[in-house]
Amino acid sequence: MMGSLQTEIAQTRPDLLAPPVAKALAVWPPEGPIDADQVLVAPIDSGLADTAAFCEAYGVSLAESANCVIVAGSRGGVTKYAACIILATTRADVNGVVRRHLDVRKASFAPMDDAVSLTGMEYGGITPIGLPVDWPILVDSRVVATPHVIIGSGVRHSKIAIAGPALGALPGAEVIDGLAREVA
Repeated sequence: MMGSLQTEIAQTRPDLLAPPVAKALAVWPPEGPIDADQVLVAPIDSGLADTAAFCEAYGVSLAESANCVIVAGSRGGVTKYAACIILATTRADVNGVVRRHLDVRKASFAPMDDAVSLTGMEYGGITPIGLPVDWPILVDSRVVATPHVIIGSGVRHSKIAIAGPALGALPGAEVIDGLAREVA
């Protein structure tokens, strides 16, 4: 349990998950760094889904809270998307590290409508579990160094608790030093 969250095994609560997240958990690889039953979910007040409000209300530190931000970049008329997993105490280096990784001229946060329609998840709840398989998942090394983190569940009315190292081992994930910078 983290903070005051009442966690349950995520697979037993599909009502607390976006459909792509539930589907990804159903086919969780047995060789993964953790078993699927170690991915936990907790209901929350959807009005408190934004990171700062959530952490304050549920007693979770910002250092234990991870955000999944969707970035879009284009080159030659082709748009590429990536998910960046960073701690809430940091900001993704979108126009440096992420832009170079995607090999695009300019990168920015994906428009909300695009992020929602392409992921099948709610804005403010997007998570790396269940994203489109062709998207890279860029994970800041600080996240995998954190024993357990809270991330979105694909919906705003719950959060997932998971081992930080497991996020770096998701299919399509790459752990990157310096993906994010500490917020001053």
